[in-house]
Amino acid sequence: MSFLGRGSGASPGGVNMERIEMAVTELDTVTDFFNRMVSSCHNKCISSRYAEPDLNKGESVCIDRCVAKFNEVQKKVGEKLQSRGAANAGGAAGSFGSL
Repeated sequence: MSFLGRGSGASPGGVNMERIEMAVTELDTVTDFFNRMVSSCHNKCISSRYAEPDLNKGESVCIDRCVAKFNEVQKKVGEKLQSRGAANAGGAAGSFGSL
């Protein structure tokens, strides 16, 4: 089965538009994350006055740590949002059950 899928929700051409929209949204999210990470770590770790063509040892270490921290925070935020979403979905389902 292809990522774009064939089946329910597919247009006459055989492409699932819902999956394309999800893929575009995911790509936009990943691109935004990458751009924010690059901007943040560049501003924090690299001097605005370029004296050498390559990163020096201190800049390289700073970039490595910055990227690792950025990814760790992103992961924790994602997990927290998923747990809240699951709790909200579970709470909503439970409240409807008592009607």
